[in-house]
Amino acid sequence: MTPESHSLTGRDLTSTDDAGPVPPPGCPAHGRGPGGAHRLFGSEAGDLGALYEKMRAEHGAVAPALLHDDVPIWVVLGLSENLHMVRSPVHFTRDSRVWAPLLYGHIKPDHPLTPHFAWQPICSYAEGDEHLRLRGAVTGAISTIDYRGLRRYINRATQALVNRFCEEGRADLVGQFADHLPMAVMCEVLGMPDEYGDHIVHAARDMLKGTETAIASNQYIVDALTRLTAARRAQFEDDFTSHLINHPAGLTDDEIREHLRLVLIASYEATANLLANVLRVVLTDPRFRAQLNGGQMTVPEAVEQSLWDEPPFSTILGYFAKQDTELGGRRIRKGDGLLLGIAPGNVDPRVRPDLAAGMQGNRSHLAFGGGAHECPGQDVGRAIADTGVDALLMRLPDIRLDCDEDELRWTGSIASRHLMELPVRFEPRPPQEETQRPAMHAVPHQRPGWLITTPGPETTGPAPEPAAAPPVSPHPAAGPSPADPAGERSRPGLWQRVLRWWRGD
Repeated sequence: MTPESHSLTGRDLTSTDDAGPVPPPGCPAHGRGPGGAHRLFGSEAGDLGALYEKMRAEHGAVAPALLHDDVPIWVVLGLSENLHMVRSPVHFTRDSRVWAPLLYGHIKPDHPLTPHFAWQPICSYAEGDEHLRLRGAVTGAISTIDYRGLRRYINRATQALVNRFCEEGRADLVGQFADHLPMAVMCEVLGMPDEYGDHIVHAARDMLKGTETAIASNQYIVDALTRLTAARRAQFEDDFTSHLINHPAGLTDDEIREHLRLVLIASYEATANLLANVLRVVLTDPRFRAQLNGGQMTVPEAVEQSLWDEPPFSTILGYFAKQDTELGGRRIRKGDGLLLGIAPGNVDPRVRPDLAAGMQGNRSHLAFGGGAHECPGQDVGRAIADTGVDALLMRLPDIRLDCDEDELRWTGSIASRHLMELPVRFEPRPPQEETQRPAMHAVPHQRPGWLITTPGPETTGPAPEPAAAPPVSPHPAAGPSPADPAGERSRPGLWQRVLRWWRGD
């Protein structure tokens, strides 16, 4: 028999069937709201991770909670329940226009979480054929990215950033590295490398903080993307923006700009958090670093472990019930809202009974969501983190934390935690020479025919033309070729045979 839990629709905001009476005013009931539900804001939400575990102990895999202004929400805490929700488009949607508190006017226009759930005509909120059209254009443009070129660019961009502070012997790896590398890479991917600089990094961070100047910062980024869209309409380049514009889906300029903004900001925030989290663990956990240094763990495996333990986004608001259904033993009513619990789902004790056990080789975490709305750019984020962390540690192998671990501070919200600073020390080093400006499409000059030879004596005249290779009979059994009537041509060496096999000859 399905337990009848409290309705979270706008028709009945406070009723509960399994909670106790509402605590009287002044009662130290842990700051709970109507119906005894936990608030995900205020004094009780200082440590959301601990609060989620308390809710799991009280309610199980799906728990009732309250957002700002005591707006009711379900928090999905179980990993399998989260996956079921994101993979069930018949029952759940990302379109907040069906959310009962919105429909019944219980959410004020200035609600502090409005940027997280306000509907926009982008693929993240679309459903059905419209979702297929918009999402198809985004994934189609992402599929054109040359990942070998991307990793070369990430490596060179890392060297350029390290050159800025390597002579000082100390740095803040958040403000001087983790906040910069993702923006430099994403500006290159989108096709606007000239826009990268301290200004756009500050604008993106300012937007995400929601400061008094956030609107102006958002406008600065929108203006840059508007210029980019107009430039690529006029002149095609081999970049993400051009391929998005030329996709058969035929996106309008407004759709192009909004999806560029989505890709830029979401990728920036997620990857900046991921970089900071990985570097913090490397610097504060001796066992973790020993595994890296000893070869028991690769950098990509370290990144994947961080995606389990500290996902870049803690939760996503939200999913909404399209009809009455059941999830985790709870009756979910049509119009109820649900919080995708990425961080609590990743530590579900049914999946990870021992949180100290490594998760190498396991990518079943929720860090990139799942289902139809799974993050399409996750491989770009992984490439930035894998290559950037590896290049940094190779360049500064003696890097160490320059403060006590308990002095580190975060700024957080219901959606994510961002490390404010990561001060480090190392032996000062001279900058590395940069032979060329970082670019994804710069290909090193190769020898003709990819030949590996021993350098001969220096000559002052022009290099002789390479001798023409003797013709090869397409059928060895047919006998010697006319150019080799005696059939005494020597058998190719091992290296030449490997090259022929590699070329498909």
